[in-house]
Amino acid sequence: MFKSFEPNKIFATTSKAPRYVLFLFIVVLSIGLMEALVLSPEDYKQSDAVRIMYVHVPAAWISLGIFSSLALLSVGSFVFKNKNFALIAKSLAPSGFVFNIIALVTGSIWGKPTWGTWWAWDARITSMLILALFYGMYLLAWRIYENKEQVIKVTSLIAILGVINVPIIKFSVDWWNTLHQEASINILSTSTAIHTSMLIPLGIMTAAFALFSLLIFLMKYNTELIKVKNKGLNRL
Repeated sequence: MFKSFEPNKIFATTSKAPRYVLFLFIVVLSIGLMEALVLSPEDYKQSDAVRIMYVHVPAAWISLGIFSSLALLSVGSFVFKNKNFALIAKSLAPSGFVFNIIALVTGSIWGKPTWGTWWAWDARITSMLILALFYGMYLLAWRIYENKEQVIKVTSLIAILGVINVPIIKFSVDWWNTLHQEASINILSTSTAIHTSMLIPLGIMTAAFALFSLLIFLMKYNTELIKVKNKGLNRL
């Protein structure tokens, strides 16, 4: 099953998708920004500074989700020996790295009014920085190594080792004393520490960022498929 991926068939579908994803992204982002910047209330402690949350938190979630996907795809690449998994992972990584940087930058901006400092070697901040380094190594490896078999092995190893950091980021606020508060949202619980008026725009902005990630992925993936087609390969 996994050996039946053909670039021509895949490209016929993915080449049409970006325009629809872009339209959805603009619509969802517009609604999200209206909810986040206008309709959502100020925080009783942080005032309007809390609105940074609507960029910071979704960016962090998407970044973690994408890196977890890289690791799963890397395992799949090893197990099924299918280069398409590596191609998908390579196409996902740039947007994950961008959102990782956005999470770090917005977290720093948010930290100044709330913590009184732009940066602190807090457990979650530090582990997110380490994730950015793994993203950087992953992307750099694709540029350094020319041998395809070698680069797939190296990048897969980076992703599989790096994913160990994902649960550390998630549970860092529970395992250590940190400046970050404990999780306000728990998908396994029916109750949350965040009000619906803030949860709704947070969810919409997360959907917008996910669509943006999908858009970047499709553009990158289509470029990679064109490269494969130009080499005259009928299968990946």
